[in-house]
Amino acid sequence: MPLPATYFDDMYRADDDPWGYRHRWYERRKQQLTLAALPRERYRRAFEPACANGELTALLAARCDTLIACDLSGRAVQLAQQRCAHLPNVDIEQRVLPRQWPDARLPAQQFDLIVLGEIAYYLDAADIARLADCVCASLSADGALLACHWRHAFVEQRQSAGAAHAVFDACTALTRLVHHEEPDLLLDVWSRDGRSVAQQEGLV
Repeated sequence: MPLPATYFDDMYRADDDPWGYRHRWYERRKQQLTLAALPRERYRRAFEPACANGELTALLAARCDTLIACDLSGRAVQLAQQRCAHLPNVDIEQRVLPRQWPDARLPAQQFDLIVLGEIAYYLDAADIARLADCVCASLSADGALLACHWRHAFVEQRQSAGAAHAVFDACTALTRLVHHEEPDLLLDVWSRDGRSVAQQEGLV
């Protein structure tokens, strides 16, 4: 089971930007790396679990026709809703994942982009496997998954970034298009469409 919502609610009550998404260069650079790694310029329908206070959400919205975001913490959801209140294509909900993952059997719950940022290592091995199953079931025929995680150990961590990404890498329905590794972070992109960006544009 993930950490309880109260753990994150307490963090957001003490500071509305506890990880420094707005002012730390590390975080702002990571947001730009995330956007640059996306293999397509625009997406029809995207899903961002663990949206925190909505800083990345607001940036992703410019690349998506519709963006559904969610977070475990009710306080984070409130802050993200405030941050994205001017964006009519964004809907932000409170969900406990993977238990409350959108129903992939519904066409409206299929996504051509899913962004997992700093969430998978809070889950134990069973829940990460379940999360990977949910992702694979929810991606459209041309859908892509981006995952980005902090590589350093911390107290609340249940899996390393590498172990979490290995679960997604093992999904035979997906081809890894991007692998970016630094001392601080791991960022990967997988897609049902195994073509590179240049191949998609007919350059090769």
